[in-house]
Amino acid sequence: MKSSFKIGSIMGIPIKLHITFLLILPVFALVFATNPQPYGFADIGSTTKSYALSLLTTILLFGCILLHELGHSYMAKSYGVKIKDITLLLFGGVSSMEEIPRDPSQEFKMAFAGPLVSLIIGFGLLGLNILAVSSIPTYSTTPIYLMVGILASINIVLALFNLLPAFPMDGGRLLRAWYAKRMSYVKATHYAAYIGKMFAFLMAIVGLFSNPWLILIAFFVFMGASEEDKSTTVTVSLEKYRVADIMSKEVISVPPEMTVEELSHFMFENKHLGYPVIKGNSLKGIVTFTDIRNVLPHERYATLVSDVMTRNVISLPSGANAAEAFKIMTINNIGRVLVIDNENVTGILSRSDLMRSLMLLSE
Repeated sequence: MKSSFKIGSIMGIPIKLHITFLLILPVFALVFATNPQPYGFADIGSTTKSYALSLLTTILLFGCILLHELGHSYMAKSYGVKIKDITLLLFGGVSSMEEIPRDPSQEFKMAFAGPLVSLIIGFGLLGLNILAVSSIPTYSTTPIYLMVGILASINIVLALFNLLPAFPMDGGRLLRAWYAKRMSYVKATHYAAYIGKMFAFLMAIVGLFSNPWLILIAFFVFMGASEEDKSTTVTVSLEKYRVADIMSKEVISVPPEMTVEELSHFMFENKHLGYPVIKGNSLKGIVTFTDIRNVLPHERYATLVSDVMTRNVISLPSGANAAEAFKIMTINNIGRVLVIDNENVTGILSRSDLMRSLMLLSE
């Protein structure tokens, strides 16, 4: 089951809605509908009118969050960074970028672009309300005035909150960019991640006595800081090596006519969870434990490897950078890549190979 689905594209970037967004949408609408002015519409006419205005405000709010993410993405694209997609989810939006530029000035501009968009929207809407009130005295008593005011305030708060130096939030990335001008990129990431974790800890404490949502946000900030710190360390460490230095040269393959039942026993005996599928000298695909796990036990005797294997094989040449292999595995959420030179399979590189090499290097 997919956790998100595409609703369109902007600037060539797929825009997706995560299932958590659909869950939080009515919650936000309920909050706006049950709070009085100036934070909601509880005292604006009928219940139907209050909920309709609340739902519209919620949709517009997430539209503003999308613009925030498009600010990041526009700046990233100007530096040649590929944007996989933008996903709206529980706590806002996330731009999935293939990589973050190592140039501190570029990362600084990319990180600041999102909050800048939110500030422009916030102060722009405030200015719109002020101009409208000066032209139409009764405008301040209308629901539109209240809606615009709510959106303006939230955008300004959103920008300021994102500027907190809690890595990997925007402010944390600004902090890393500042550190990276003064020390190595890995060390800058360590410092930014440490401060991000401290902010997460403080946020959780504040959440215990005020708003439980802060505890959940703190959890995501802490985990995000930890994961990005680890990912950066791995990537930078692997940049010193080629795929040929780490890959397994003894490639065990399976034929496409093997049954899934036979393959499951084969995996148990050989202690590997993925194999290239080769017939003669021709590569047909790759099959992994995930592929056979989706086949019911009583169907495995009649199901062939060719029925479940992945035909679109992701591969690299042996001369490629090991960090590139790690990035490809992460982006495609796979555990291994085949190493192919001159149309021949010369090795296989797994995530376990990369992690094992890093452990040995650290020793």
